[in-house]
Amino acid sequence: MKITKRVELTGHATSIYAVIAKEGKVYTASGDKFVARWNVQEAKQDNFAIKSESSIYALTVLQDASILIIGTSSGTFHVIDIAQKKELHHFVQHTVAIFSIQENFKNNQVYITDADGSLSIWDKKTWELILFLPLLVGKIRNVLVAEDGKSVFLACQDGTIRSFDTQFFNEKSVIKAHKDGVNCLAFFPEKKNVLMSGGKDGYLRVWDLNTNTRVLEIPAHNFGIYKIEFFNNGKHFCTASRDKSIKIWDASDCSVITKLERKQGGHSHAVNDICKLKEDVLCSVSDDKRIIIWDVSTES
Repeated sequence: MKITKRVELTGHATSIYAVIAKEGKVYTASGDKFVARWNVQEAKQDNFAIKSESSIYALTVLQDASILIIGTSSGTFHVIDIAQKKELHHFVQHTVAIFSIQENFKNNQVYITDADGSLSIWDKKTWELILFLPLLVGKIRNVLVAEDGKSVFLACQDGTIRSFDTQFFNEKSVIKAHKDGVNCLAFFPEKKNVLMSGGKDGYLRVWDLNTNTRVLEIPAHNFGIYKIEFFNNGKHFCTASRDKSIKIWDASDCSVITKLERKQGGHSHAVNDICKLKEDVLCSVSDDKRIIIWDVSTES
């Protein structure tokens, strides 16, 4: 495998906390209170930017690519019409920092989690609040929706992975995963009912959801793991960490292929998020205020 740094983008004034790619565009959220959009082909920021009242920790673009949702450090979240660059809704249901926003397009719901351990469920069509659950599990840093849309999984600061059904939101399971807290979750694309978690402890753990048992444990990073992202049609995955590195893994046996650090042109501070632009293109963001686009060649 060959990994090449295609381009480095700058423009944010402080740490970049989140990145998402949609239809060839990259959206980034920063402590400078801005969401910016980047044209990867031209390697520059385009004319789309959203200013918030607080730092922005979470964002998502809905499946049809017409709506952007941003969540702030003060607990507000905003629903933005991308084409019109217009705010459609502004909600203050949460009163502390929002860490994750995820769409369930199977049943037209949106899930939002915060630093107090609360989960809110919203109707995507009407933007009415369906349910607000104060779960008291510490920060919920990541929400993951099952492929069939019938379950949602939460990465909790109390060290658990909790799952709920998405009809009545009854708790289905609790897995004690990482003693110091769970930061991120991802499903194996080619393996049904197999979940991977990344912890504040720097470990990756793999779980069989049929039995809720651990099948693999890897000391992956020196500090917390912030993101797990599968690419190359599920054959590989990458991890982003507070230890300033990105690791590329073989999904077949969870072995490390390579490590990207400052000396390889990588980041000089914590890598807060990473996303897949294409199956062979990745984008990482960091506390160092930089956005890096990586080309990944899997040819032998």
